[in-house]
Amino acid sequence: MNHEPYKLIPEDFSALPSLGGTEPELHFVDGFGALDVIGVLVPSEGDVPESVGLHREALASAGFDGKPGTTLQLANASGTLVVAVGGGKPGSLDADGWRKAAAALVRATQKHSRIGFELPEGFGTNGTTGLDAGRLGQVLAEGVLLARYSYDTLKSRGKGTALAEVQFLAPGIDTDAASRGVDTGRVKVRATAIARDLCNAPPSHLTAVGLGSAAKELGERFGFGVEEFDKQQLIDLRCGGLLGVNAGSAQEPRMIKLSYQPDGAPTGHLGLVGKGIMYDSGGVSLKPSDPMHLLMKMDMGGAAAVLAVFTALRDLHCKSAVTGFLMCTDNMPSGSAYKLGDVLTTRSGLTIEVKNTDAEGRLVMCDALTLAVEDGVDGIVDIATLTGAALMSLGQLTAPVFGNDQRLVDLVLESGGRADEQLWQLPLERAYRPQLDSDVADISNLGGPYAGSTTAALFLAEFVGETPWAHIDIAGTMQSDKDDSWRSKGATGFGARLLIDLALDYSAT
Repeated sequence: MNHEPYKLIPEDFSALPSLGGTEPELHFVDGFGALDVIGVLVPSEGDVPESVGLHREALASAGFDGKPGTTLQLANASGTLVVAVGGGKPGSLDADGWRKAAAALVRATQKHSRIGFELPEGFGTNGTTGLDAGRLGQVLAEGVLLARYSYDTLKSRGKGTALAEVQFLAPGIDTDAASRGVDTGRVKVRATAIARDLCNAPPSHLTAVGLGSAAKELGERFGFGVEEFDKQQLIDLRCGGLLGVNAGSAQEPRMIKLSYQPDGAPTGHLGLVGKGIMYDSGGVSLKPSDPMHLLMKMDMGGAAAVLAVFTALRDLHCKSAVTGFLMCTDNMPSGSAYKLGDVLTTRSGLTIEVKNTDAEGRLVMCDALTLAVEDGVDGIVDIATLTGAALMSLGQLTAPVFGNDQRLVDLVLESGGRADEQLWQLPLERAYRPQLDSDVADISNLGGPYAGSTTAALFLAEFVGETPWAHIDIAGTMQSDKDDSWRSKGATGFGARLLIDLALDYSAT
């Protein structure tokens, strides 16, 4: 009797579930329509809006103090639930505060699909928010949509309530400008959701080859070029770093090159490099079987962020040319796996002694850095889940950034601030470079026991020459252990909105 082989991956599986279904309506209104819930911004001092229906003393007795991020659900005679949303001191919320307030509201109302958000009186061109209307619309959209993200495509039951509509009531605001801001926010959230989808996908369901297919699908839909390089082509390109890491895998590697050209003369040419380790076992330097090992399906978070960036460039009218390199493979132990003591020859010609097969991210990325330099980019930003030291030093909310060019590093820091993707510059301390010396090759892939994020950055710096370069280590920020503000539990998509902001008006000078 013939039997159909069992298929691990369902035929209807999509690596990009966020692109399916109907997008929720987000709009500014003159008066609320039919809603399940109305959120009202309540400051920590001063008058309480009448629509809350309670005095401050009653709110305080219920444990609500109006601090940012706090919420309190209140019964209402009309049957519509009212949620008080903490606004802090009157007029104190900045862009991040408004983003977090919108996120707090939708998190407090997970079982509801139609939500209103009443903002204070007095919005003008710059209003009591301290923001122009467009920027306010953008951050409100980001807060609402990022906080409602969930990865449930593989669940057969228990899926959450879909968000259908959010109405913003903001008397006096320029609704046209605010609506344009909402549109911008939608595009940036869409990109972040794509990055989250790819990182959350099981490694059984998304391989390097699968990421190549997803990139082609996205390129056709969002107007950017995609070139896919298979194993033989990588051999022809002498990409020894990526090929070395792939040696133990049953899955083919891929280098995926992305390209975007603006209408008219570009303001500059930005290169983006993303680490795409689809699953990191550590290779023969095997990781322990612990919760962190489980998260290694997200070791391609840098590649996911870079790919996501390209989905936004056309729609946001990016003025710079952007080229991306995604370096994709898994890192597995087998009889053919690369070993400690092996020496890899990279495209640049530099040879690398392997001292730890779990320091593989820098190996796959070095070839892409060389290729980006050969492409004549004006600056390179790489993003990678590179070192546990980044998590240990700065935790899950802040990513370290290094670089050889302060202007580019400052641009990255400014973009991180606007995106509320926190960065902290760490020194590219070249006194640590001798830790990477090798007795048998040009360089080794592992430094000493301390400053691991710095020595990893110093390794990458060897491959960029004089080209302005910045490196973002997202090993800590790639995922969240819990729902936290706009970060949903699981993959955060960290870096996508930051790099979109950087790319839009990037220039060489």
